[in-house]
Amino acid sequence: MAVVEYTGISSLRGPLLVVEGVKGASYDELVEIVYSGKTRVGKVIMLEEGKAVVQVFEGTADLDLPDTKVRFLGKPLEIGLSSDMLGRVFDGLGRPRDGLGEIIAKEKRDINGSPMNPVARVYPRNFIQTGISAIDGMMTLIRGQKLPIFSGDGLPHNELAVQISRQATIKEGEFLVVFAAIGLRNTDAEYILNSFEETGAMKNIVAFLNLASDPVVERIATPRAALTTAEYFAFDLGYHVLVIMSDMTNYCEALREISNYRGEIPSRKGYPGYMYSDLATIYERAGIIKGKDGSVTQLPILTMPNDDITHPIPDLTGYITEGQIVLSRDLHMRGIYPPINVLSSLSRLMKDGIGKGYTREDHPHLSGQLFASYSRVQEVRALASIIGEEELTDVDKAYLKFGEDFERRFLSQGRDENRSIEETLDLAWDILRDLPEEELTRVSKEEIEKYMKKGKSE
Repeated sequence: MAVVEYTGISSLRGPLLVVEGVKGASYDELVEIVYSGKTRVGKVIMLEEGKAVVQVFEGTADLDLPDTKVRFLGKPLEIGLSSDMLGRVFDGLGRPRDGLGEIIAKEKRDINGSPMNPVARVYPRNFIQTGISAIDGMMTLIRGQKLPIFSGDGLPHNELAVQISRQATIKEGEFLVVFAAIGLRNTDAEYILNSFEETGAMKNIVAFLNLASDPVVERIATPRAALTTAEYFAFDLGYHVLVIMSDMTNYCEALREISNYRGEIPSRKGYPGYMYSDLATIYERAGIIKGKDGSVTQLPILTMPNDDITHPIPDLTGYITEGQIVLSRDLHMRGIYPPINVLSSLSRLMKDGIGKGYTREDHPHLSGQLFASYSRVQEVRALASIIGEEELTDVDKAYLKFGEDFERRFLSQGRDENRSIEETLDLAWDILRDLPEEELTRVSKEEIEKYMKKGKSE
């Protein structure tokens, strides 16, 4: 592609600059901005009557209107890919950030990826073991799924993400994690990277780091650079890749800020009207392709402003993804980790990836029983708050005991505690012993004999 250079820009607005008299430029084309011997990177986001609006990833501070040179490179923003990326840390544009030098790229690819042919998709079925009982037992993560974590400010979503990154495994094949930190504070980023280094997990992780102090525009590219890397390892090298992106709320805030700079008409709470389709271009890059050995699974994390699950960011995310894991501030305040609100959480693909041949034959019924019993616990607690616990029936008191055991033994586990799926299911049966057998209506008598009474006799 021919490089076309223009001298002088007509106007600046935040991270955007306008170049007039442009011919032959393309939407999403990569641009170099040169001033005082320094080069910055940007891309074309709008073309109109000979004008090109360029989004500058490093910001437009200190640029001089007449003396700035703008080069249109005739190609989209690309990232260099190689198996040597394992164990490395990159910035939001895919440039090394760990001081270990450049990698020798085997090839370069457009970070926007290519649409996955729906006909070529394989339905997700095999489960990923995270080592977290609440997730593995009740909202199982399936290979090729997109399952977001809805959190809030101050809740331990970063700790949970790190724990899953260390512990996630599959029964067969090579497995790795691509971690994209989007607009995180320095302290959070240091905690995540130090945790990976201390546990030795870094050798199986590719990390992309965009800090809160980095340019806002870079946040738009960070998840796309991470997903392009994940697709390379999955569909070219045959890995099963888990992509964890934290925090997608920061991504959406960057999207809103840039939309305001562009003068676009805002939608709900000031976010652009195209935020749904923009998020879909990210979330829909999860999946499995026929004839390919690998897979891409997504675990995006977003913090709900004011813990509002109806806010546009979690609301739109829920429409696109296949379920959600919701963290509870109440459980967190009571010292339960991970504070997962199981009654507000679900995995829509769980039913097709558990049971005989995947986890264990009793898993589907056992999961349903846990949901039903814990739901009854909330009703009994509400009743007890009105009439007093001493006025409850013996069955209701048994549910209170079950609820306490469920939260303290099943939901709660150490940050370094990695439970196998067998340990999770056996623990669930053990806790269900708090309830009378006639209350266990979601499991069969054969399963009770095999798993509950056998464990009790032992």
